[in-house]
Amino acid sequence: MKLRFAPSPTGYLHVGNARVALANWLFARQQGGQVLLRLDDTDTGRSRPEYAEALEEDLRWLGLDWDEKFAQSERLPRYAAAAERLKHSQRLYPCLESEEELRAKRELKLKAGRAPVYDRGALKMTEEQLGRAMANGKSPYWRFLMTPRTMEWEDGVLGRRAVKLPAISDPVLVRADGSPLYTFTSVVDDIESGVTHIIRGEDHVTNTGVQMDLWEALGGKAGALQFAHLPLLTDSDGGPLSKRLGSLALRQLRRDGVEPAALVGYLAALGTSRDPVAAMPADLVAGFDIGAISHSSARFDIQQLLGLNRKYLHAASFESVRARLPEGADEAFWQAVRGNLDLLSEAKTWFEVVRGHIASVVLEGEAEFLRAALAALPAEPWDDQTWTQFYGAVRDATGRKGKSLFLPLRLALTGEEHGPEMKVLMPLIGREKAALRLRLAAGG
Repeated sequence: MKLRFAPSPTGYLHVGNARVALANWLFARQQGGQVLLRLDDTDTGRSRPEYAEALEEDLRWLGLDWDEKFAQSERLPRYAAAAERLKHSQRLYPCLESEEELRAKRELKLKAGRAPVYDRGALKMTEEQLGRAMANGKSPYWRFLMTPRTMEWEDGVLGRRAVKLPAISDPVLVRADGSPLYTFTSVVDDIESGVTHIIRGEDHVTNTGVQMDLWEALGGKAGALQFAHLPLLTDSDGGPLSKRLGSLALRQLRRDGVEPAALVGYLAALGTSRDPVAAMPADLVAGFDIGAISHSSARFDIQQLLGLNRKYLHAASFESVRARLPEGADEAFWQAVRGNLDLLSEAKTWFEVVRGHIASVVLEGEAEFLRAALAALPAEPWDDQTWTQFYGAVRDATGRKGKSLFLPLRLALTGEEHGPEMKVLMPLIGREKAALRLRLAAGG
């Protein structure tokens, strides 16, 4: 068994691509198969080396690896050879129509109430006409002559599927400049690299019918490939996720502080009835079931992802996050703040609260109360009982209770209305900083 993940290095990896990569990896590892990473980089105008490097980095961050890797740009002679075989078998034919001519043909068919399928007009061109056009400087592009069949397969996710080839225009496989297109290169590579199973998005269902026909034309065995198409993701409102993919690039999620285990666990459960559990791919292999994925689109809800991220952080050990915490952060700090973090990046704010400086603001009308609080500060050493003692002393000295007592103290000491419990923050802040902050909040 061999599966492939074939991203185009024309941008950063987003959650839709990551879901496909994860599904391929989990299925292959569960079945003892191999994973091929193939960079579909024949679009030289948009493909960039920095995107290729970023793709690999992002996949590793997710905990995914591969057994083999190549870029399509390394295999151009193989595609040229395959094109010659198709020409020889008369399955690849030259075309000279311009885009304007093709658009006019489509419009005429639509006005007549017919499907705007290419009419194969180029097949009527004689060798003499083609030679004359080329002598005048025209270069043909090449279309694949599809068979008049309905291609059917049992999809691993969607069930029985069929694509009627006569309802589709013969696809262009080679541009006029000689560069091959994805529909073509993908099939050549699948045959020559020994791919047995293809898992990709539902938007490729029509491509699958075309590529099955091309697969056989290139010598592939009919029925040898197994397919599974994942329904596309939508946003939390059920709209197209594609409009938001910039904000859902893995690069951005990483910068925002989303944990890879949270994203992996969320993506693995999307479209199934299972509750997501934060985990790295290796821990999800045994329970993966591609047949459990729904036929319907799954909603990618960033709030659900953040909820899973929060749950993961709240249980994370100090050692698992130590390298990514601010320098000087210890286990006591982590235990104090982890229960209030949505993202690990938020730990920096709380480290400033307990070890650095906060933007002190004078609390209007609270000067007398805060001076009483300053006078009630107990002597060090401080521990997890210090806050209770201090709180009680301020209550007794001022007669205040509830929010009117608690909120000014929290604001003065931390600069935040909400956050970790004060009983764990107080010992980390220390008496010197606490006294200074109360004094400043009182107006100096």
